[in-house]
Amino acid sequence: MVQGTTSDAGKTTLVVALCRLLAQEGVKVVPFKPQNMALNSAVTADGGEIGRAQALQAVAAGLQPHTDMNPILLKPSSDTGAQVIIHGKARSDMNARDYHAYKPVAMQAVLESYQRLKTQYESVLVEGAGSPAEVNLRARDIANMGFAEAVDCPVILVADIDRGGVFAHIIGTLACLSESERKRTVGFVINRFRGDISLLEPGLKWLEEQTGKPVLAVLPYLHGLFLDAEDAVETTQAARGAFRVVVPVPPRISNHTDFDALRAHPEVDLQLVGPGQPIPSADLIILPGSKNTRGDLEWLIANGWREALLRHARYGGKIIGICGGYQMLGMTVADPHGVEGMPGVSQGLGLLDIATELTREKRLEQVSGTCAFADAGVSGYEIHMGTSEGAARSSPAFMIDGRAEGARSGDDHILGTYLHGLFDTPSACSALLRWAGLDSDVTVDTAQLREASLQRLADATRPLLAALRALPDYQA
Repeated sequence: MVQGTTSDAGKTTLVVALCRLLAQEGVKVVPFKPQNMALNSAVTADGGEIGRAQALQAVAAGLQPHTDMNPILLKPSSDTGAQVIIHGKARSDMNARDYHAYKPVAMQAVLESYQRLKTQYESVLVEGAGSPAEVNLRARDIANMGFAEAVDCPVILVADIDRGGVFAHIIGTLACLSESERKRTVGFVINRFRGDISLLEPGLKWLEEQTGKPVLAVLPYLHGLFLDAEDAVETTQAARGAFRVVVPVPPRISNHTDFDALRAHPEVDLQLVGPGQPIPSADLIILPGSKNTRGDLEWLIANGWREALLRHARYGGKIIGICGGYQMLGMTVADPHGVEGMPGVSQGLGLLDIATELTREKRLEQVSGTCAFADAGVSGYEIHMGTSEGAARSSPAFMIDGRAEGARSGDDHILGTYLHGLFDTPSACSALLRWAGLDSDVTVDTAQLREASLQRLADATRPLLAALRALPDYQA
Protein backbone atom coordinates (compact mmCIF):
# COMPACT_ATOMS: atom_id res chain seq x y z
CA MET A 1 0.00 0.00 0.00
CA VAL A 2 1.23 3.48 -0.91
CA GLN A 3 0.37 6.17 1.64
CA GLY A 4 1.44 9.81 1.66
CA THR A 5 2.56 12.32 4.24
CA THR A 6 0.20 14.83 2.58
CA SER A 7 -2.37 15.03 -0.18
CA ASP A 8 -0.75 15.24 -3.63
CA ALA A 9 2.51 13.72 -2.36
CA GLY A 10 2.60 11.31 -5.31
CA LYS A 11 0.56 8.29 -4.19
CA THR A 12 -1.41 8.08 -7.42
CA THR A 13 1.62 8.35 -9.68
CA LEU A 14 3.59 5.75 -7.71
CA VAL A 15 0.77 3.24 -8.11
CA VAL A 16 0.47 4.18 -11.78
CA ALA A 17 4.19 3.59 -12.35
CA LEU A 18 4.35 0.31 -10.41
CA CYS A 19 1.24 -0.96 -12.25
CA ARG A 20 2.94 -0.26 -15.57
CA LEU A 21 6.28 -1.84 -14.55
CA LEU A 22 4.72 -5.02 -13.18
CA ALA A 23 2.31 -5.37 -16.11
CA GLN A 24 5.22 -5.10 -18.54
CA GLU A 25 6.88 -7.98 -16.70
CA GLY A 26 3.78 -10.11 -17.15
CA VAL A 27 2.55 -9.85 -13.54
CA LYS A 28 -1.23 -9.81 -13.17
CA VAL A 29 -1.49 -6.55 -11.25
CA VAL A 30 -4.50 -4.43 -10.33
CA PRO A 31 -4.86 -0.99 -8.68
CA PHE A 32 -7.11 -0.46 -5.67
CA LYS A 33 -8.13 2.60 -3.68
CA PRO A 34 -10.52 1.83 -0.80
CA GLN A 35 -11.94 5.35 -0.56
CA ASN A 36 -11.51 8.33 -2.85
CA MET A 37 -12.87 11.85 -2.52
CA ALA A 38 -12.85 13.54 -5.91
CA LEU A 39 -15.06 15.28 -8.45
CA ASN A 40 -13.11 13.82 -11.39
CA SER A 41 -14.62 10.43 -12.12
CA ALA A 42 -14.79 7.83 -14.87
CA VAL A 43 -17.39 5.38 -16.13
CA THR A 44 -16.32 1.74 -15.80
CA ALA A 45 -16.77 -1.25 -18.07
CA ASP A 46 -19.36 -2.66 -15.64
CA GLY A 47 -21.45 0.53 -15.82
CA GLY A 48 -20.39 2.19 -12.57
CA GLU A 49 -18.41 5.23 -11.48
CA ILE A 50 -14.94 5.40 -9.91
CA GLY A 51 -12.27 8.02 -9.32
CA ARG A 52 -10.44 9.21 -12.42
CA ALA A 53 -7.09 8.29 -10.86
CA GLN A 54 -8.05 4.62 -10.57
CA ALA A 55 -9.15 4.61 -14.22
CA LEU A 56 -5.68 5.93 -15.13
CA GLN A 57 -4.03 3.25 -12.99
CA ALA A 58 -6.12 0.62 -14.76
CA VAL A 59 -4.85 1.90 -18.12
CA ALA A 60 -1.29 1.63 -16.79
CA ALA A 61 -1.95 -1.98 -15.80
CA GLY A 62 -3.51 -2.79 -19.18
CA LEU A 63 -6.98 -3.27 -17.68
CA GLN A 64 -10.47 -1.94 -18.22
CA PRO A 65 -11.58 0.19 -15.23
CA HIS A 66 -13.88 -1.71 -12.83
CA THR A 67 -15.86 -0.56 -9.80
CA ASP A 68 -13.93 -2.93 -7.50
CA MET A 69 -10.84 -0.77 -8.09
CA ASN A 70 -12.45 2.08 -6.11
CA PRO A 71 -15.39 0.73 -4.07
CA ILE A 72 -16.08 4.01 -2.19
CA LEU A 73 -16.16 7.32 -4.06
CA LEU A 74 -17.19 10.52 -2.28
CA LYS A 75 -18.22 13.42 -4.53
CA PRO A 76 -18.47 16.65 -2.49
CA SER A 77 -21.63 18.65 -3.16
CA SER A 78 -20.96 21.25 -0.44
CA ASP A 79 -18.33 22.07 2.18
CA THR A 80 -19.90 19.57 4.60
CA GLY A 81 -21.73 17.03 2.42
CA ALA A 82 -21.02 14.56 -0.37
CA GLN A 83 -22.70 12.02 -2.59
CA VAL A 84 -21.66 8.55 -1.43
CA ILE A 85 -21.01 6.11 -4.29
CA ILE A 86 -20.57 2.43 -3.36
CA HIS A 87 -19.50 -0.17 -5.92
CA GLY A 88 -20.08 2.39 -8.66
CA LYS A 89 -23.62 3.42 -7.74
CA ALA A 90 -24.83 6.50 -5.87
CA ARG A 91 -26.36 5.42 -2.55
CA SER A 92 -27.18 8.67 -0.77
CA ASP A 93 -25.99 12.14 0.17
CA MET A 94 -24.47 12.42 3.64
CA ASN A 95 -22.88 15.10 5.75
CA ALA A 96 -19.45 14.42 7.23
CA ARG A 97 -20.76 13.31 10.63
CA ASP A 98 -23.30 10.88 9.16
CA TYR A 99 -20.70 9.38 6.85
CA HIS A 100 -18.29 8.88 9.75
CA ALA A 101 -20.99 6.83 11.48
CA TYR A 102 -21.60 4.93 8.22
CA LYS A 103 -17.95 3.90 7.79
CA PRO A 104 -18.32 0.36 9.23
CA VAL A 105 -20.84 -0.36 6.44
CA ALA A 106 -18.52 1.23 3.88
CA MET A 107 -15.63 -0.88 5.17
CA GLN A 108 -17.56 -4.05 4.37
CA ALA A 109 -17.94 -2.88 0.76
CA VAL A 110 -14.20 -2.11 0.67
CA LEU A 111 -13.24 -5.55 1.94
CA GLU A 112 -15.63 -7.29 -0.47
CA SER A 113 -13.98 -5.58 -3.44
CA TYR A 114 -10.49 -6.22 -2.12
CA GLN A 115 -11.16 -9.93 -1.64
CA ARG A 116 -12.54 -10.24 -5.16
CA LEU A 117 -9.45 -8.57 -6.61
CA LYS A 118 -7.11 -10.64 -4.46
CA THR A 119 -8.54 -13.87 -5.87
CA GLN A 120 -8.18 -12.66 -9.48
CA TYR A 121 -4.76 -10.98 -9.47
CA GLU A 122 -1.23 -11.80 -8.35
CA SER A 123 -0.54 -8.31 -7.03
CA VAL A 124 -2.90 -5.67 -5.62
CA LEU A 125 -1.37 -2.18 -5.43
CA VAL A 126 -3.31 -0.11 -2.92
CA GLU A 127 -3.43 3.69 -2.77
CA GLY A 128 -4.23 5.54 0.43
CA ALA A 129 -6.07 8.86 0.68
CA GLY A 130 -4.79 12.10 2.12
CA SER A 131 -2.47 11.19 5.01
CA PRO A 132 -2.51 8.58 7.81
CA ALA A 133 -1.39 11.37 10.17
CA GLU A 134 -4.94 12.79 10.34
CA VAL A 135 -5.52 11.48 13.85
CA ASN A 136 -8.98 13.06 14.03
CA LEU A 137 -10.09 10.61 11.33
CA ARG A 138 -8.26 7.56 12.71
CA ALA A 139 -11.32 5.99 14.35
CA ARG A 140 -13.14 3.81 11.80
CA ASP A 141 -10.52 4.66 9.17
CA ILE A 142 -11.01 2.77 5.91
CA ALA A 143 -8.70 4.80 3.65
CA ASN A 144 -5.22 4.44 5.16
CA MET A 145 -3.85 2.50 8.14
CA GLY A 146 -7.30 1.26 9.10
CA PHE A 147 -7.41 -0.66 5.85
CA ALA A 148 -3.74 -1.72 6.00
CA GLU A 149 -4.27 -3.15 9.49
CA ALA A 150 -7.46 -4.93 8.44
CA VAL A 151 -5.80 -6.80 5.56
CA ASP A 152 -2.26 -6.88 7.02
CA CYS A 153 -0.39 -5.29 4.13
CA PRO A 154 2.95 -3.47 4.15
CA VAL A 155 3.00 0.29 3.57
CA ILE A 156 5.32 2.61 1.65
CA LEU A 157 5.25 6.24 2.80
CA VAL A 158 5.81 8.86 0.08
CA ALA A 159 6.66 12.52 0.72
CA ASP A 160 6.96 15.46 -1.69
CA ILE A 161 10.30 17.24 -1.26
CA ASP A 162 9.21 20.03 -3.62
CA ARG A 163 6.84 21.29 -0.90
CA GLY A 164 9.68 21.73 1.58
CA GLY A 165 10.00 20.19 5.05
CA VAL A 166 10.19 16.64 3.73
CA PHE A 167 12.02 15.21 6.78
CA ALA A 168 9.56 16.82 9.18
CA HIS A 169 6.68 15.42 7.14
CA ILE A 170 8.03 11.88 7.43
CA ILE A 171 9.09 12.03 11.08
CA GLY A 172 5.85 13.78 12.04
CA THR A 173 3.71 11.23 10.21
CA LEU A 174 5.42 8.32 11.95
CA ALA A 175 4.92 10.05 15.30
CA CYS A 176 1.15 10.10 14.68
CA LEU A 177 0.98 6.34 14.03
CA SER A 178 0.51 3.47 16.45
CA GLU A 179 3.35 1.04 17.09
CA SER A 180 1.88 -1.62 14.80
CA GLU A 181 1.34 0.96 12.04
CA ARG A 182 4.94 2.13 12.28
CA LYS A 183 6.13 -1.48 12.04
CA ARG A 184 4.20 -2.13 8.85
CA THR A 185 5.73 0.98 7.23
CA VAL A 186 8.58 -0.66 5.31
CA GLY A 187 10.29 2.46 3.95
CA PHE A 188 10.07 5.88 2.40
CA VAL A 189 9.97 7.39 -1.07
CA ILE A 190 11.03 10.99 -1.55
CA ASN A 191 9.25 12.36 -4.58
CA ARG A 192 9.79 15.29 -6.98
CA PHE A 193 13.47 15.87 -6.25
CA ARG A 194 15.47 18.26 -8.40
CA GLY A 195 19.05 19.30 -7.81
CA ASP A 196 22.30 17.67 -6.71
CA ILE A 197 21.55 14.35 -5.01
CA SER A 198 24.84 14.54 -3.06
CA LEU A 199 23.47 17.51 -1.13
CA LEU A 200 20.47 15.40 -0.05
CA GLU A 201 22.42 12.32 1.04
CA PRO A 202 23.30 13.55 4.58
CA GLY A 203 19.59 14.08 5.21
CA LEU A 204 18.75 10.62 3.90
CA LYS A 205 21.34 9.05 6.22
CA TRP A 206 19.95 11.03 9.17
CA LEU A 207 16.38 9.95 8.36
CA GLU A 208 17.35 6.28 8.21
CA GLU A 209 19.23 6.56 11.52
CA GLN A 210 16.29 8.30 13.21
CA THR A 211 13.64 5.84 11.98
CA GLY A 212 15.49 2.60 11.37
CA LYS A 213 13.77 2.40 8.00
CA PRO A 214 15.24 2.71 4.51
CA VAL A 215 14.73 5.43 1.94
CA LEU A 216 13.65 3.14 -0.90
CA ALA A 217 14.00 5.71 -3.67
CA VAL A 218 14.45 9.36 -4.47
CA LEU A 219 12.38 10.06 -7.56
CA PRO A 220 12.94 13.01 -9.90
CA TYR A 221 10.65 15.91 -10.63
CA LEU A 222 9.22 15.06 -14.05
CA HIS A 223 8.14 18.09 -16.05
CA GLY A 224 5.41 18.02 -18.68
CA LEU A 225 3.63 14.79 -17.72
CA PHE A 226 0.24 14.42 -19.40
CA LEU A 227 -1.79 12.46 -16.84
CA ASP A 228 -5.40 12.71 -15.67
CA ALA A 229 -5.70 14.85 -12.54
CA GLU A 230 -7.29 13.13 -9.54
CA ASP A 231 -9.07 16.26 -8.34
CA ALA A 232 -7.02 19.49 -8.25
CA VAL A 233 -7.61 21.82 -11.19
CA GLU A 234 -4.54 21.94 -13.41
CA THR A 235 -3.86 25.49 -14.60
CA THR A 236 -0.45 25.17 -16.27
CA GLN A 237 -0.03 25.05 -20.03
CA ALA A 238 3.22 24.27 -21.85
CA ALA A 239 2.60 26.63 -24.76
CA ARG A 240 -0.12 29.15 -25.49
CA GLY A 241 -1.54 29.74 -28.93
CA ALA A 242 -3.63 32.61 -30.26
CA PHE A 243 -7.10 31.03 -30.00
CA ARG A 244 -8.48 32.01 -26.60
CA VAL A 245 -10.59 29.48 -24.70
CA VAL A 246 -11.89 30.61 -21.30
CA VAL A 247 -13.36 28.29 -18.64
CA PRO A 248 -14.88 29.53 -15.36
CA VAL A 249 -13.93 27.44 -12.31
CA PRO A 250 -16.92 27.32 -9.95
CA PRO A 251 -16.64 25.70 -6.48
CA ARG A 252 -18.06 22.30 -7.54
CA ILE A 253 -16.46 21.94 -10.98
CA SER A 254 -16.34 18.27 -12.01
CA ASN A 255 -14.46 16.29 -14.63
CA HIS A 256 -12.23 19.20 -15.61
CA THR A 257 -10.08 16.59 -17.36
CA ASP A 258 -12.42 17.44 -20.26
CA PHE A 259 -10.00 20.31 -21.01
CA ASP A 260 -6.74 18.34 -21.04
CA ALA A 261 -6.72 18.11 -24.84
CA LEU A 262 -7.18 21.87 -25.13
CA ARG A 263 -4.38 22.46 -22.61
CA ALA A 264 -2.07 20.40 -24.83
CA HIS A 265 -3.14 22.07 -28.09
CA PRO A 266 -0.33 24.34 -29.41
CA GLU A 267 -2.76 26.79 -31.04
CA VAL A 268 -5.04 27.22 -27.99
CA ASP A 269 -4.64 29.63 -25.09
CA LEU A 270 -6.66 27.91 -22.33
CA GLN A 271 -7.47 30.13 -19.37
CA LEU A 272 -9.27 28.83 -16.26
CA VAL A 273 -10.79 31.69 -14.29
CA GLY A 274 -11.51 31.40 -10.59
CA PRO A 275 -13.36 33.67 -8.14
CA GLY A 276 -12.24 37.28 -8.00
CA GLN A 277 -10.29 37.06 -11.26
CA PRO A 278 -11.19 39.35 -14.16
CA ILE A 279 -13.06 37.67 -17.01
CA PRO A 280 -10.85 37.91 -20.10
CA SER A 281 -11.99 38.24 -23.69
CA ALA A 282 -12.37 34.94 -25.49
CA ASP A 283 -13.02 33.26 -28.81
CA LEU A 284 -14.74 30.37 -27.01
CA ILE A 285 -16.20 30.12 -23.50
CA ILE A 286 -16.85 26.67 -22.05
CA LEU A 287 -19.04 26.09 -19.00
CA PRO A 288 -17.73 22.93 -17.27
CA GLY A 289 -19.49 20.10 -15.51
CA SER A 290 -20.68 20.60 -11.95
CA LYS A 291 -21.59 18.46 -8.94
CA ASN A 292 -24.02 21.17 -7.83
CA THR A 293 -25.57 22.79 -10.90
CA ARG A 294 -27.85 25.26 -9.12
CA GLY A 295 -25.20 26.28 -6.61
CA ASP A 296 -22.54 26.78 -9.29
CA LEU A 297 -25.06 28.65 -11.46
CA GLU A 298 -25.60 31.03 -8.56
CA TRP A 299 -21.82 31.42 -8.26
CA LEU A 300 -21.52 32.23 -11.98
CA ILE A 301 -24.15 34.93 -11.75
CA ALA A 302 -22.64 36.42 -8.59
CA ASN A 303 -19.21 36.57 -10.25
CA GLY A 304 -20.43 38.43 -13.34
CA TRP A 305 -20.50 35.55 -15.79
CA ARG A 306 -24.11 36.07 -16.90
CA GLU A 307 -23.29 39.53 -18.27
CA ALA A 308 -20.01 38.28 -19.77
CA LEU A 309 -21.73 35.36 -21.53
CA LEU A 310 -24.56 37.51 -22.87
CA ARG A 311 -22.07 40.08 -24.15
CA HIS A 312 -19.89 37.34 -25.67
CA ALA A 313 -22.92 35.82 -27.45
CA ARG A 314 -24.19 39.22 -28.60
CA TYR A 315 -20.92 39.87 -30.42
CA GLY A 316 -20.90 36.47 -32.12
CA GLY A 317 -18.74 34.50 -29.70
CA LYS A 318 -19.19 30.75 -29.35
CA ILE A 319 -20.20 29.00 -26.11
CA ILE A 320 -20.13 25.31 -25.14
CA GLY A 321 -21.79 23.90 -22.02
CA ILE A 322 -20.79 20.44 -20.79
CA CYS A 323 -23.11 18.44 -18.50
CA GLY A 324 -23.92 20.82 -15.62
CA GLY A 325 -22.73 23.67 -17.85
CA TYR A 326 -25.22 22.52 -20.49
CA GLN A 327 -28.01 22.59 -17.90
CA MET A 328 -27.05 26.13 -16.85
CA LEU A 329 -27.32 27.41 -20.43
CA GLY A 330 -31.06 26.65 -20.50
CA MET A 331 -34.13 28.51 -19.28
CA THR A 332 -34.63 26.72 -15.94
CA VAL A 333 -33.05 24.07 -13.72
CA ALA A 334 -35.63 22.36 -11.54
CA ASP A 335 -34.77 20.12 -8.60
CA PRO A 336 -38.15 18.84 -7.36
CA HIS A 337 -36.64 16.04 -5.25
CA GLY A 338 -33.86 18.06 -3.61
CA VAL A 339 -31.17 16.00 -5.35
CA GLU A 340 -28.64 18.82 -4.83
CA GLY A 341 -30.03 20.07 -1.54
CA MET A 342 -33.20 22.12 -1.14
CA PRO A 343 -35.98 21.47 -3.72
CA GLY A 344 -36.67 24.40 -6.01
CA VAL A 345 -36.28 25.95 -9.45
CA SER A 346 -33.45 28.21 -10.63
CA GLN A 347 -33.58 30.51 -13.62
CA GLY A 348 -30.92 29.52 -16.12
CA LEU A 349 -28.75 31.74 -18.31
CA GLY A 350 -31.40 31.69 -21.06
CA LEU A 351 -28.98 30.97 -23.91
CA LEU A 352 -30.50 27.65 -25.00
CA ASP A 353 -34.20 26.87 -25.33
CA ILE A 354 -34.20 23.89 -22.97
CA ALA A 355 -35.48 23.18 -19.47
CA THR A 356 -33.74 20.74 -17.11
CA GLU A 357 -35.19 18.60 -14.34
CA LEU A 358 -32.75 16.94 -11.96
CA THR A 359 -33.59 13.31 -11.24
CA ARG A 360 -32.62 10.78 -8.60
CA GLU A 361 -31.37 8.32 -11.21
CA LYS A 362 -27.82 8.85 -12.45
CA ARG A 363 -26.96 8.05 -16.05
CA LEU A 364 -23.58 6.30 -16.38
CA GLU A 365 -22.51 5.16 -19.82
CA GLN A 366 -19.55 5.04 -22.18
CA VAL A 367 -20.75 6.29 -25.58
CA SER A 368 -19.61 6.95 -29.13
CA GLY A 369 -21.12 8.51 -32.24
CA THR A 370 -20.68 11.42 -34.63
CA CYS A 371 -20.82 15.20 -34.52
CA ALA A 372 -24.14 16.54 -35.82
CA PHE A 373 -22.46 19.68 -37.20
CA ALA A 374 -19.46 18.05 -38.93
CA ASP A 375 -18.26 14.79 -40.44
CA ALA A 376 -16.31 13.64 -37.39
CA GLY A 377 -16.50 10.81 -34.90
CA VAL A 378 -16.68 11.35 -31.16
CA SER A 379 -16.49 9.18 -28.06
CA GLY A 380 -16.76 9.87 -24.36
CA TYR A 381 -18.91 9.15 -21.35
CA GLU A 382 -22.03 10.43 -19.59
CA ILE A 383 -22.31 11.01 -15.83
CA HIS A 384 -25.35 13.08 -14.91
CA MET A 385 -28.54 13.21 -12.88
CA GLY A 386 -31.15 15.03 -14.94
CA THR A 387 -32.86 15.37 -18.30
CA SER A 388 -33.03 18.40 -20.58
CA GLU A 389 -35.81 18.99 -23.12
CA GLY A 390 -36.87 21.89 -25.34
CA ALA A 391 -36.94 23.32 -28.84
CA ALA A 392 -33.14 23.54 -29.07
CA ARG A 393 -33.01 19.74 -28.92
CA SER A 394 -34.22 19.68 -32.54
CA SER A 395 -30.67 20.78 -33.47
CA PRO A 396 -28.53 18.24 -31.61
CA ALA A 397 -24.82 18.49 -30.88
CA PHE A 398 -24.08 14.82 -31.52
CA MET A 399 -25.68 11.62 -32.74
CA ILE A 400 -24.88 8.98 -30.13
CA ASP A 401 -25.72 5.35 -30.85
CA GLY A 402 -28.51 6.47 -33.18
CA ARG A 403 -30.06 9.04 -30.82
CA ALA A 404 -29.87 12.82 -30.86
CA GLU A 405 -27.76 14.17 -27.98
CA GLY A 406 -27.34 17.73 -26.74
CA ALA A 407 -28.60 20.90 -28.37
CA ARG A 408 -27.54 23.92 -30.44
CA SER A 409 -29.05 27.39 -30.62
CA GLY A 410 -30.84 28.64 -33.72
CA ASP A 411 -27.89 30.83 -34.73
CA ASP A 412 -25.50 27.90 -34.06
CA HIS A 413 -23.41 29.95 -31.64
CA ILE A 414 -24.32 27.97 -28.50
CA LEU A 415 -23.77 24.21 -28.04
CA GLY A 416 -24.69 22.08 -25.05
CA THR A 417 -23.97 18.42 -24.38
CA TYR A 418 -23.96 15.82 -21.61
CA LEU A 419 -20.89 14.21 -23.19
CA HIS A 420 -17.68 14.30 -21.13
CA GLY A 421 -14.36 13.68 -22.88
CA LEU A 422 -15.65 15.24 -26.10
CA PHE A 423 -12.26 16.84 -26.90
CA ASP A 424 -10.30 13.61 -26.38
CA THR A 425 -11.17 12.24 -29.83
CA PRO A 426 -8.83 14.13 -32.22
CA SER A 427 -11.44 14.40 -35.01
CA ALA A 428 -14.10 15.73 -32.61
CA CYS A 429 -11.66 18.17 -31.02
CA SER A 430 -10.75 19.58 -34.43
CA ALA A 431 -14.41 19.78 -35.47
CA LEU A 432 -15.43 21.58 -32.27
CA LEU A 433 -12.58 24.07 -32.51
CA ARG A 434 -13.38 24.67 -36.17
CA TRP A 435 -17.03 25.23 -35.22
CA ALA A 436 -15.80 27.76 -32.64
CA GLY A 437 -13.63 29.59 -35.19
CA LEU A 438 -10.18 27.96 -35.18
CA ASP A 439 -9.45 26.70 -38.70
CA SER A 440 -6.50 24.41 -38.10
CA ASP A 441 -5.18 21.04 -39.21
CA VAL A 442 -3.35 20.49 -35.92
CA THR A 443 -4.64 17.54 -33.89
CA VAL A 444 -3.87 16.41 -30.35
CA ASP A 445 -3.93 12.70 -29.53
CA THR A 446 -4.49 12.57 -25.76
CA ALA A 447 -4.19 8.77 -25.64
CA GLN A 448 -0.74 8.94 -27.25
CA LEU A 449 0.38 11.74 -24.91
CA ARG A 450 -0.88 9.81 -21.90
CA GLU A 451 0.89 6.63 -23.01
CA ALA A 452 4.21 8.44 -23.45
CA SER A 453 3.86 9.98 -19.98
CA LEU A 454 3.03 6.63 -18.41
CA GLN A 455 6.20 5.15 -19.82
CA ARG A 456 8.35 8.11 -18.69
CA LEU A 457 6.92 7.77 -15.21
CA ALA A 458 7.49 4.01 -15.14
CA ASP A 459 11.09 4.33 -16.32
CA ALA A 460 11.83 6.92 -13.62
CA THR A 461 10.28 4.69 -10.93
CA ARG A 462 12.17 1.51 -11.85
CA PRO A 463 14.68 1.96 -8.96
CA LEU A 464 11.80 1.80 -6.47
CA LEU A 465 10.66 -1.57 -7.77
CA ALA A 466 14.20 -2.91 -7.45
CA ALA A 467 14.44 -1.57 -3.89
CA LEU A 468 11.11 -3.17 -2.95
CA ARG A 469 12.28 -6.54 -4.27
CA ALA A 470 15.40 -6.28 -2.14
CA LEU A 471 13.32 -6.08 1.05
CA PRO A 472 13.42 -9.31 3.10
CA ASP A 473 9.64 -9.76 3.18
CA TYR A 474 8.91 -8.80 -0.45
CA GLN A 475 6.18 -11.11 -1.79
CA ALA A 476 4.90 -9.66 -5.10
